[in-house]
Amino acid sequence: MSSSLRTTALALLFLLPSPKPIASQARDSGAVRIPETQLRRVTSSANGQEYLLYVHVPSGYSTATSTYPVLYLLDAQWDFPLVVGLVESLTDDGFVPPMIIVGITWGGGGGGGGKDPDYGYLRFRDLTPTYGARFPQSGKGPDFLRFIKTEVIPLVESDYRAANTDRTLMANSLGGLFALYALFAEPGLFDRYVVSSPTLGFAGGIAPYEQRYASTASDLPVRLFITVGDVEVPHIAQIRDFTAALSARHYRALELDTLIVRSAGHSSNKPEGFVRGLQAVFAPRPLAIAETILDRYVGKYQFPGYTEQVVKDKAQLYLIIPEGTRFLLNPTSEKDFYTRGMYSVVHFKSGEAGQAAGMDVEQPGGRVYAAKVP
Repeated sequence: MSSSLRTTALALLFLLPSPKPIASQARDSGAVRIPETQLRRVTSSANGQEYLLYVHVPSGYSTATSTYPVLYLLDAQWDFPLVVGLVESLTDDGFVPPMIIVGITWGGGGGGGGKDPDYGYLRFRDLTPTYGARFPQSGKGPDFLRFIKTEVIPLVESDYRAANTDRTLMANSLGGLFALYALFAEPGLFDRYVVSSPTLGFAGGIAPYEQRYASTASDLPVRLFITVGDVEVPHIAQIRDFTAALSARHYRALELDTLIVRSAGHSSNKPEGFVRGLQAVFAPRPLAIAETILDRYVGKYQFPGYTEQVVKDKAQLYLIIPEGTRFLLNPTSEKDFYTRGMYSVVHFKSGEAGQAAGMDVEQPGGRVYAAKVP
């Protein structure tokens, strides 16, 4: 990439308007707070910087016993309210499971911190893996990644019912650069990545880290989604080059998808990009179930006060609710299915001779059992 294009890409970071940070909103009189959200303060042992963690738990968390996937979000000072709303909507429609959301941002203290953190300074310090001469504080990405790995994730997984085998990292801009660095520097730390407009033109981008990883590994078992706005011409070219290089490696187990959002820029691509990204990285893989097994589940199921029906049509199962709406039951195993259009995960229970005895239905508010009836 030419130096002029690289300068243009970096300049965009300072010209874009930034939403008012959550930390400032919380100090305003009559501020609106996000339900089911806690503020945790953690001081990094690496740099003495105080970080704020906004931890949002899903509906029904207090009465449930199950563990949840965790979505780690960078630049929470801007994007946390947006992502909470998007995730809750996607959960309601059955596109993603209920999950814990951990937004990471900067508090007071540490270099560039203070009472009102200088986000511009701190982002170039913590979110860049490589030193760039224009920003003397840059290149401390390895310290920030170590902080997330050794301090943030252990705190979340000890204090909350967080699944340690299902972590997602979501980020935009410099955060997207950092996320891709984490992908190659700490393989296995995260299972899914949703990356928006990564600043790949900064200080050599991510190519050296990917090349180093490729020199010793042929597997990359992650689900990676990258989005960019269609007006971001320099970023589009960078992302195309990067994804072409990844595809040429033929990494085993890598699931890669990209999206160019129409009529969107560096920040405005996030709502659609984050939605499509979450749908992509959480999409269950296609699975075909033998019709003889599906036949076992056809019938009526008695819930408290109402019944629902499971029917088979063209080798697929459908759930019919009392109002008459049909929802396709998508299989994830021979006994487990999920719907789209509402969040509902159906676990069929077997009785005598392998026939269905009932189904355990997981919904945002908890689980309910329905026995199969004649």
